[in-house]
Amino acid sequence: MKVSVDDQRCRGHGVCVTLCPEVFGLTDDGYAVAIASDVPTELEKATQEAIECCPEQAISETEHGRWPIATP
Repeated sequence: MKVSVDDQRCRGHGVCVTLCPEVFGLTDDGYAVAIASDVPTELEKATQEAIECCPEQAISETEHGRWPIATP
């Protein structure tokens, strides 16, 4: 699993960092970034929760397993 944070949508609420600090961090400006290039299997559930709880919907899963996620 891989994730990315849309820096145009993120408003720095920090929910993702609270839910999964091993995968998400904050920049010096207070915006979220994905700090893990590959999400470890044991953190996928917490990462998915962070995706679903992001108030700005700024986090997306870009790859699951070895396969990229198709975007419309």
